[in-house]
Amino acid sequence: MNDHSLPSLPPPRQTKLADRIARPFVRFMELEVSSAVLLLWMALLALAWANSPWSGTYHYLWEELTIGFTVKDLLTIELPLGYWVNDGLMAIFFFAVGMEIKREMVLGELSKRSKAMLPIFGAIGGMVVPASIYLMFHMGGVAEHGWGVPMATDIAFAVAALSVLGSRVPPGLRIFLLALAIVDDLGAVAVIAIFYTAEIHYDALAWAGAGIAFCMVLNAVGVRSFLVYVLVGIFVWFETHHSGVHATIAGVALGLVTPTNRPHDNLTLVQRAREGLDHWAELLQGEDDEDEVDLGGHIRHRAFQVLSGAGRNSLSPLDFLVNVLERPVAFFIMPVFALANAGVVLDAATLGDPMAQEVGVAVALGLLIGKPLGLAIFCYAAVRLGIAEMPRGVTWPMLISTGVLAGIGFTVALFVTSLAFGDPIHAAGSKIGILAGSVLATVIGIWLLSRALAAAEKG
Repeated sequence: MNDHSLPSLPPPRQTKLADRIARPFVRFMELEVSSAVLLLWMALLALAWANSPWSGTYHYLWEELTIGFTVKDLLTIELPLGYWVNDGLMAIFFFAVGMEIKREMVLGELSKRSKAMLPIFGAIGGMVVPASIYLMFHMGGVAEHGWGVPMATDIAFAVAALSVLGSRVPPGLRIFLLALAIVDDLGAVAVIAIFYTAEIHYDALAWAGAGIAFCMVLNAVGVRSFLVYVLVGIFVWFETHHSGVHATIAGVALGLVTPTNRPHDNLTLVQRAREGLDHWAELLQGEDDEDEVDLGGHIRHRAFQVLSGAGRNSLSPLDFLVNVLERPVAFFIMPVFALANAGVVLDAATLGDPMAQEVGVAVALGLLIGKPLGLAIFCYAAVRLGIAEMPRGVTWPMLISTGVLAGIGFTVALFVTSLAFGDPIHAAGSKIGILAGSVLATVIGIWLLSRALAAAEKG
């Protein structure tokens, strides 16, 4: 390697006023619970807006304001803004979910049978029992289709609630909850694809499948241009939307085919990084040459490209995209979704409607009772049968308390509500049940887990 000496760095400059103002916001976005806090505030804002004197603007914005585009005579699509949120932005959310599912199945806690079986059984119980409780109220009735609502766990809220107790929480319990939520998301995706699709146009579905297969071919031949994948992804999304299958399934499918392998091995990466540093040094020293003036910073830009290319190749496409999308999903897509979907009108007509009450009670009980009950029964059976084992340092009271926290079903439950109910009264009752059940699950779950941790510390 060439030996180039770089000029000494200038002394650090004083912190600007803008940096001091921005620092609290940067710290806020670094916090694990911050996305859940923002999500909660957006839900409260939606509730306040929908029940304010300006409620008409809320409903107009999300339900009547139509946005669309036409590409010559080939493509025309027009949807209300709320549909763009639920079908478009949430497709990106589910793309991130699909990648998280694949990472856990290939590299994470779901890649080893001994570690995967307990959260898998817990998630199955946490889906079957809440759906059964809901159907006890509505089997054969007009609101029967909402059985999928209480099956979902909101990973952001559940992990944030767990984080309230800090380092007292055993690492195994946190990993269990994360893996449980991933399996739960996979179950929710399957339910949406199979049970909440009214009519399927198989020609469009075939084109969507062809687009996904094309992505796999691009992966196999080593194409790494994200622009190409974005264009193919948009095509897959459009064909999936046109097929009748919910467009978010396209996001999950694309996430599951995102490669987990890195372009180069570690030794090659080190060599490329060293070459990049050498090239960087040469480019920076070239700025001092009288015959080469870096007008517009072109030399520095080339140096940046060299180093960023070396850094980019140290990550797999999946890891890179998960990191890129993490903040936009947490701090934009999910809050906007909450704002667009949590605005239920809390008037006497809605609250007093018997069907709204029955739907709300069924959803709330499914989340608050069904989740921990199903998790406890299925996990206990798996351990007793020798199929799974308890994580180190985790007791049954801790596990059951975590099951209560898994009853926080905010984001995906609201999403399934939008698919399950055409009647606004049923949808309103479901949203009230989700909010009530999730709040109670948060408070009770944290209290129970705190007591379980205290008992374990004493024992």
